Amino acid sequence: MSVEEKFDNAKDKVAGKAKEVEGKVTGDKAREAEGKAQNLFGKAKDKFADAADAVKDKTEEAVDAVKDGIDNLKKK
Repeated sequence: MSVEEKFDNAKDKVAGKAKEVEGKVTGDKAREAEGKAQNLFGKAKDKFADAADAVKDKTEEAVDAVKDGIDNLKKK
């Protein structure tokens, strides 16, 4: 995950939490719900980026394994 993605996701989580607290303090249920949704959206983006990174890592490992296998066959 890039630094920009981390910053953007953190921004969503912090802004969402702030809106949620503001909604609780003022009694504005809509603002509170908006904040919760934004906070969850930031967390979901983190999880998605982590999953994408894991898939990328596994794909690179698989490609390397295939290349190693081909190199070993060429040596025989």
